[in-house]
Amino acid sequence: MARFQETGGKVSWTGLLVLVHFSYLLVGATIFQILEREAESNNRNHFQLEKLNFLANYTCLDGPALEKFVQVILDAWEKGVNPSGNSTNPSNWDFSSSFFFAGTVVTTIGYGNLSPSTVSGQVFCVFYALCGIPLNLVFLNQLGKCLTIHLGRLERGMLSLVPHKQAVEVLAVGLFVASGSLLFLVIPPLLFSYVEDWSYGEGFYYAFITLSTIGFGDYVVGTDPDKHYITVYRSLAGVWIIFALAWLALVLSIGAKLMESAIVLTRPGLRRPPGGVEDGSSGKLEEELGQRPAEPKI
Repeated sequence: MARFQETGGKVSWTGLLVLVHFSYLLVGATIFQILEREAESNNRNHFQLEKLNFLANYTCLDGPALEKFVQVILDAWEKGVNPSGNSTNPSNWDFSSSFFFAGTVVTTIGYGNLSPSTVSGQVFCVFYALCGIPLNLVFLNQLGKCLTIHLGRLERGMLSLVPHKQAVEVLAVGLFVASGSLLFLVIPPLLFSYVEDWSYGEGFYYAFITLSTIGFGDYVVGTDPDKHYITVYRSLAGVWIIFALAWLALVLSIGAKLMESAIVLTRPGLRRPPGGVEDGSSGKLEEELGQRPAEPKI
């Protein structure tokens, strides 16, 4: 088993990760339940009260007829048709919207507010995702390499001005994170809040939920039937998603490496198993810290 080597005993790296991961899930589940359960109950009661008021005002309808109409609305929503407005609402499958949908497929965001309703569309979506998801991963990996190259150039340029390598590395990473945050996480919510009539908080929430590929679908750009969007609005949003994902993936990678280094540096007697796997092969963490990998246990 992969282990941390520590004075006075052995600590399982895999076991530690499992414990931390599931503890994090349990804490999150508890907090979400506390924050959202009462609101859900209030919303459900409010909806039932509105149905009763509706039946009281329109006596020609009975309960089953209203329930049937509600089901029709739900079916329309599940098929991507906005039940408000009329048949002149913009199409969900024009080229710009289709381009945006294709981007959500290959990036695995999957908002859930729109999906193919025909058998042929569903079959094509399966094969399109099978080919598109690996292609997108390769594309994002290559973008990440390009960003890494630019980050290296930035560090070398700063080294010519400040001859302190560690300080330059910290400043370069900080500048990279700050500029990317401004470009992908600060400015886009301003545009979304202006176009969609959201608050800035809602725009930032949408940006983060999208770029983290969580994609709840509660906020999606370009879906308000009362607004007239420019033709390429959703296509531009799709391009923003692709490039922002590459930046965010690189930031998360840097963060993970910093956390790994912090664990080892703060606990001199504790080190990660070679390569982060259980086969005893050497890894970058030991190479970077100049440590000799532990001999595999039999």
